[in-house]
Parts: sequence; structure tokens; C-alpha cells
Amino acid sequence: MERSDTRNTAPKGVLPSGGRGDGNRFGARRSSPGSFTEGLVALVRYPIEALARWVLDLHITGRENLPDGAYVMAANHLSFIDPVMVTLAARRNVRYLAVASLFDQHHLFDRLITFFGAIPTPRDRLPIGAMRTAIKELQAGRPLGLFPEGRRVSHWRETPAERGAAWLALITGSPLVPVAMHGTQGTLSIAHRSFKRASVRIWVEEPLDPDDFLAHADPLEAMMAAWAEAVGRRLDPWWENAAADSLLRDTDH
Repeated sequence: MERSDTRNTAPKGVLPSGGRGDGNRFGARRSSPGSFTEGLVALVRYPIEALARWVLDLHITGRENLPDGAYVMAANHLSFIDPVMVTLAARRNVRYLAVASLFDQHHLFDRLITFFGAIPTPRDRLPIGAMRTAIKELQAGRPLGLFPEGRRVSHWRETPAERGAAWLALITGSPLVPVAMHGTQGTLSIAHRSFKRASVRIWVEEPLDPDDFLAHADPLEAMMAAWAEAVGRRLDPWWENAAADSLLRDTDH
């Protein structure tokens, strides 16, 4: 399989160029957050992490697996606080692909996620502009974050992973870093809409090299399967135990 063919093959719903996409609707919001934001993140990162360790019992494992330069940071998604948690794990400002419907809901929240460089991604049309911005970020040597499940879910494996993370990794040659999170479902989640104390665990797994998947008949599918396997090694035991406890409680009743 030719490298050029593989890295220019977009997953369903994502095109590298051409076609009817999101255009410039959010163009002003997609500009890079700049050095001021980078400096601000560096300044507040440690006190925020210290606060998270106290309030959320935050434990992060595997930071040594983070590459230098550009990489795609792909995590499971349970709560509105997940982007903050992943950024703390990265210890760098991470721009995220964010569903466009998050914007224009609350003025302060809109300003905040715009300030930190969120990249709006529409659901109702091809996200061409968002993908171009994401590619530029990676080509500039900066990390990019996204949640392959595409939305908050109530539990791990509730919905299949989408292929955008693998496509971005393959088309730019950037490593894909699987990130597993557990505990954020206890706060600002589908089940718990208000902020509550929780016990959060984050595992940063070894990066996936896109070159290792080029020989597969479907490199995108193979790469996302490897992502799910890496995240599942951490999360499956937690959710299996939770399901067993729930069944036991139902039996007792």
C-alpha cells in the first residue's frame, strides 16, 4: 500500500480538502491561542493540578509516554471536565476539537474555551475547516486533543469510536497517544450534572506509531482498534466490577 494513498484517504465524514464543509463560520475562533495562552497555562497548571489532587483525588500515570513535539491525544469522554484533566496530564496547552454546539450557549464558557483555542467541529456538515486547523496545529509541532467517542457517554464502550483521531495521526505522521480516564463520570457527567468531589484516575498509554498500521487493509480501523484495546486494558476491569456490583445489589433487592 502506498503511503500517499493511505494518508490522503479520509474517514467517513472527514475530507482533507474540497467538498461542502464548515467553511469560515468559526474562522475567527480557530486561530492559535498564542504564546500568552501558553504562558498562562504553564502558570496555572501546577496550582490547578494541586487543587485537582485535593478535590478529585487525581492520579496520573504514564506521563513518560508522552512524545516531544506533535501528537494526537485521544481519550475516552465521560465529563465536561475531561479536557482539563487531559491538559493536566499533558502538561502543555492542548487544543481540542469541540462540537460546535458547545459554543454560543453561555457567554463566559464561550470566551473560556475560545481563549484556550478550542476548534469548533460541526455535526451537521463535513468538518473540513476544523480538520485543516487541526492538521496545521500538528504540523506546527503542537499536541491536539480529541475524544473519539464524539460525545460524553455514561460508561466506557457505550458507543464505538470514530476514526478522526487515526486519520489525523496518519495524514500528519503524528503519534496517537491513548488516554484512559476513570472517575470523571462522578462529576459534571450525564449521571451527575453538578460538580461533585470524585476520585479520578488517568493513564497515558504508549503512543501508537501510524507507520505501524500502513500495511493493514484498513489502517484507520486497525489504529482505532489498537486505541480501544489500550484504553480498554485500563477501563474494562473498572466497568466490569461496577456492573457486577450493580447486579449484586439488584439481586439483594
